Amino acid sequence: MGLNIREIIPRKEIEISNLKGKIVCVDAFNILYQFLSTIRQADGTPLRDNKKRVTSHLSGIFYRNINLLSEEIKLVYVFDGKPPEQKLKTHINREAGRELAYSKYEKAKSEEDISGMRRYGSQLIRLEDEMIEESKELLEAMGISVIQAPGEGEAQAAYLSRKKEVFAAISQDYDSLLFGAKALIQNLTMARKRRTINGWIEIKPELIELERVLNLLEINLDQLICLGILVGTDYNPRGIPGIGQKRALDIVKRYKQPVLIFKSVEEQILGLPEEDKFDWKEIFELFHKPNIKDFDFNFGKINEDKIKEILVNRHDFSEDRVNKQLDKLRDITEKNKQKGLDKWF
Repeated sequence: MGLNIREIIPRKEIEISNLKGKIVCVDAFNILYQFLSTIRQADGTPLRDNKKRVTSHLSGIFYRNINLLSEEIKLVYVFDGKPPEQKLKTHINREAGRELAYSKYEKAKSEEDISGMRRYGSQLIRLEDEMIEESKELLEAMGISVIQAPGEGEAQAAYLSRKKEVFAAISQDYDSLLFGAKALIQNLTMARKRRTINGWIEIKPELIELERVLNLLEINLDQLICLGILVGTDYNPRGIPGIGQKRALDIVKRYKQPVLIFKSVEEQILGLPEEDKFDWKEIFELFHKPNIKDFDFNFGKINEDKIKEILVNRHDFSEDRVNKQLDKLRDITEKNKQKGLDKWF
């Protein structure tokens, strides 16, 4: 889900090599859901081990992050803590969406509609507690820093991205911008190519810089938050029907102040069904004062035995494939050691 303001946001494609040596903070839940929805079999079902446990997220963590580590990118995965009460509507909507997707998936399955099965199967994903804990285990074994946020991971990643030593937040959602992330990178952990009806297309990471967004749209951060609330965020998923991205931009530029902006749409808000009504001041405050704190980054040593225990012994990954990737991790470690030695000469 998340905020959709793609049409009005300036972005630029970058090469992964542009991020060499930089620290990036990953919105862990967002990226794990991405792995679960995209790393799938032809019929839309996720990858599973011999005990029928889902492994798509572990596959994404291992194989895709190794490519990033080989480019000397320093990864920090930030996990969600306790969500605010206002996000309950989002969870309810997601559960309803899963139920609808399940009935559509079963129908497609009975009709042997493979494309339909794949489409609806990706909407059935659920991130379980055990999957989250194993994800943390594997990330730490790979030498990737793991942070447990007190509140929303996205808000914490955005906050950390404002530190001088951090280059950007990583997420497919735009809410990071409303939390004040100085830069947002999308598509970083996706496969480099995607299949479409017209063939394969190349997928490149895209960099979105908050200062450039505000300058181009001619608004400030408070107005961007108001724009997001009008369109719909995780705290008010429906937004205000009839107000899309461009109209929302017109409204915030015309009325400028948050109080006046929402005064202008007061009737539309009051006319919403009871379950979709929202208090804009509460949501505005959530973006301004999220539950966050300071953290130090811990990039530990690579633990090959732990990686193999999780992937090969526990979840039936191919030992040969895992060993080949471990060779890459070993090369990364040696390269980093050599750089450390070079500093003394």
